[in-house]
Amino acid sequence: MKNLFFASLILFAFSSIAEAQQLKSPEGKFVMEFSLQNDGTPTYNLKYKNKEVVKTSKLGLELKDDKKSLLNDFTITDTKTSTFDETWKPVWGEVDHIRNHYNELAVTLNQKGTDRQIIIRFRLFDDGLGFRYEFPAQKNLTYFVIKEERSQFAMTGDHTAFWIPGDYDTQEYDYTKSKLSEIRGLSEKAYTANVSQKSFSPTGVQTSLMLKTADGIYINLHEAALIDYSCMHLNLDDKNLIFESWLTPDAKGDKGHMQAPNHSPWRTIIISDDAREILASKMTYNLNDPSKIENTSWIKPVKYVGVWWEMITGKSSWSYTNDFPTVQLGVSDFSKAKPNGTHGANNANVKKYIDFAAANGFDAVLVEGWNEGWEDWFGHSKDYVFDFLTPYPDFDVKGLHEYAKSKGVKIIMHHETSGSVRNYERHMDAAYKFMNDNGYDAVKSGYVGDILPRGENHYSQWIVNHYQYAIEKAADYKIMVNAHEAVRPTGIARTYPNLIGNEAARGTEYQAFGGSKPNHVTVLPFTRLIGGPMDYTPGIFEMDISKMNPENKSHVNSTIANQLALYVTMYSPLQMAADTPENYNRFPDAFQFIKDVAVDWSESKYIEAEPGDFITVARKAKGTNNWFVGNVNGDNSRTSNIDFGFLEKGKKYTATIYADAKDAHYKTNPQAYTIKKIAVTNKSKLSQFSAPGGGYAISIIENK
Repeated sequence: MKNLFFASLILFAFSSIAEAQQLKSPEGKFVMEFSLQNDGTPTYNLKYKNKEVVKTSKLGLELKDDKKSLLNDFTITDTKTSTFDETWKPVWGEVDHIRNHYNELAVTLNQKGTDRQIIIRFRLFDDGLGFRYEFPAQKNLTYFVIKEERSQFAMTGDHTAFWIPGDYDTQEYDYTKSKLSEIRGLSEKAYTANVSQKSFSPTGVQTSLMLKTADGIYINLHEAALIDYSCMHLNLDDKNLIFESWLTPDAKGDKGHMQAPNHSPWRTIIISDDAREILASKMTYNLNDPSKIENTSWIKPVKYVGVWWEMITGKSSWSYTNDFPTVQLGVSDFSKAKPNGTHGANNANVKKYIDFAAANGFDAVLVEGWNEGWEDWFGHSKDYVFDFLTPYPDFDVKGLHEYAKSKGVKIIMHHETSGSVRNYERHMDAAYKFMNDNGYDAVKSGYVGDILPRGENHYSQWIVNHYQYAIEKAADYKIMVNAHEAVRPTGIARTYPNLIGNEAARGTEYQAFGGSKPNHVTVLPFTRLIGGPMDYTPGIFEMDISKMNPENKSHVNSTIANQLALYVTMYSPLQMAADTPENYNRFPDAFQFIKDVAVDWSESKYIEAEPGDFITVARKAKGTNNWFVGNVNGDNSRTSNIDFGFLEKGKKYTATIYADAKDAHYKTNPQAYTIKKIAVTNKSKLSQFSAPGGGYAISIIENK
């Protein structure tokens, strides 16, 4: 009996070793191991520089109305390894070329008793791991409904996290910094203040999630290539410190309707012991397909101004009239509607912005509130339906297009859908054709409010498919898209580079709704921006909102120097100078940086970074030898140190430094700044003060 027992032990050990599959990253920084547990449950673990960063974590999917889910009873029937190495050029970006280098392991699993097959594909880069589920065409698994995905991320300790609560309908929260063990209590408080979803988990958080271990390892959890699938949140088992995927349900509670052959998005884990490498990672883009748009010559980065901030602050309005009952009764020509006198999108006001854009070298002007439908929305109609073709009486579509064209400026279209996605889809072709006919090549779309039909969530599979449909349809008409209130990006812009911007986080508008934390912009690049650029709408110079609207007592928690730096630290090919012309005219010397700063880059250097505290970035303007530097600072003042070694050897430059004054403070003295010019070379160094909620911006121009 004893010999039989030891023989069984040896057989079990051999079997376990045989099931284990190991994968190393190209430079060997990472080692991932895949194995099956005794009951056939797939698992993986991940090491970074010989240190475990993700403990053994289970994989699989729970199916609805199925006798057996895709969770266990698997055997390995095949494994394939490969190496891939390419360099590709983005249409726009932080750099002009990206290396895509990984080692891959594809594990084919067969489930006993069902003869169903899945493939779990792992790609291990030198900055982290991506994995996804694949469902080949097969007899016993064709149509199925996901009840829940059970991908786990088992943490090695009670890490520090930068998180926002799990929510099916909004990402527009300030970030909370806490230990993992503290999320439950803090999340419940957050929901008391802002509940938007139909149900919630007290330990649910959204991705992109930023973590830091006690020994200084940075971990980012997110997803890539979210197409035809529900958006992933993470639910924390706070006793065992294990995150598990938590998909957004549809109106019926289903998490995904699948038809094989198909696959899930990639689940991503970016890891480094240097915070700067998290910011520099391009792994999310690399896990997306190459561009499906063959001719991308019409896709161009844009710097713009707009009739927007005056509406957000309440100085002017989107709607032409407040006479909702009259308009609702069918007076579509507005002949009996009384203008409210505050409508922002009127001919004279729009021309003012066009003139300002032309005089200061901006590409375009965004105009919101130009079209019929806002009177229904602000009149509290049950079902908000916008007209995407019919302007208000005081907005001359053709006349303003011709005026802008004569000034070398374009107008950016605005489509507020109010979440009525079927209505938008029915009118989308006509709306995009209207844009083509009237000289618009970019649209800002909005999905404010509950999704119609009622009961749907902003991030369920069905709505994710709508956002994708809008991007692809826009590409047919050569239109660039800036989607607000849509699902957070997951690198889709590599495949469809006409997606030049998203909101999908708490943007500048919240500074007019009560404010955001002063360190908010030191967190966003580590979280929201991991998946793609954000239309954050920076450049606010008047921090006291009551000076725009006496009834609005909000305060912008930032200094002017911080606002300038955002054009460098918050990467986007779409950058807005969000304040009004009047406020920029008060500070023409500071405004010069916004006029000068580029929106497309050939190189980016992350000089210093710590989530929640500070970020300093240097970027080289594409097609030039000029550089721009931005520093944003958190709650406490500090001195930032820069080495200009990124400059070309033998060249001389003039650096113009826009910085916080010594007495600057985001709350008490936000408009205190200094400007000075110095000569620099690649041997120069600089120590620069940054105030609380402050920062600095530097333009570095090569001497000719």
